[in-house]
Amino acid sequence: MFNEIKTHEITVDIVILTIKDDALQVLLVKRSNEPFKDKWAIPGGYVRMSENLDEAAMRVLKEKTNVDNIYLEQLYTFGDPLRHPVSRVITCAYFALIRAEDVNVMTADDVAWHKVDNLPALAFDHKEIIQYSLKRTRERLEMCPVAYQLLNEKFTLTEMQKAYEMIMQKKLDKRNFRKKVITTDGLRELNEFSKSSSKRPARLYTFDNIKLNSKRMLGTHCHEDCAFIFLKHHKRDVNNEIFKSCYRHYIIACLL
Repeated sequence: MFNEIKTHEITVDIVILTIKDDALQVLLVKRSNEPFKDKWAIPGGYVRMSENLDEAAMRVLKEKTNVDNIYLEQLYTFGDPLRHPVSRVITCAYFALIRAEDVNVMTADDVAWHKVDNLPALAFDHKEIIQYSLKRTRERLEMCPVAYQLLNEKFTLTEMQKAYEMIMQKKLDKRNFRKKVITTDGLRELNEFSKSSSKRPARLYTFDNIKLNSKRMLGTHCHEDCAFIFLKHHKRDVNNEIFKSCYRHYIIACLL
């Protein structure tokens, strides 16, 4: 039985996704304390009395992995009464898509990248949190090219398609993919080509007016761009959860 008088505790957990070794991977840390000692987990920790949630998330990420200077987006709040085996803990999850080369991950045996399709046994409900972040990322691919956050500033359409396939976890038809993305708002064709041994080097592209994550970040609200694109090209279905989220972000962006 639960003690209904005792209050709950609040934590933050952070899902960091990247493409590494031709696979979509998530950053995990090995727990040094009980519960779940020696189990892998996404970086997380308790919120201090003097912190807001965003401040706690950035502090915890820096302490656990040495990663900072990236934009974290609130993902979801997980509050199942049984998610923690010892006490009543509610966690606010964050996530980000980054280039692995753009962050300085602490070199240690207890901090490592793991393929999302081959995860080890995880602590708490962290597998569920990772799966939810993947679901959210795939949904966002329908409204804007969030995969650009995993790409170099200049990239080929082949590289972009590979990023999409890793996130969607399925093969995409090359012709249909290019026909769709070539009309994407902000995508600009460059008069440059990839340095390749191929007889026909691939043309390079870049994104204009879309804010990038990591050190190449031009701002901190990439989801506002996604909201604008989604609202511009999709039906205004007020019962659609994605629409409502995008509309909220778009209104906020207009007020900034």
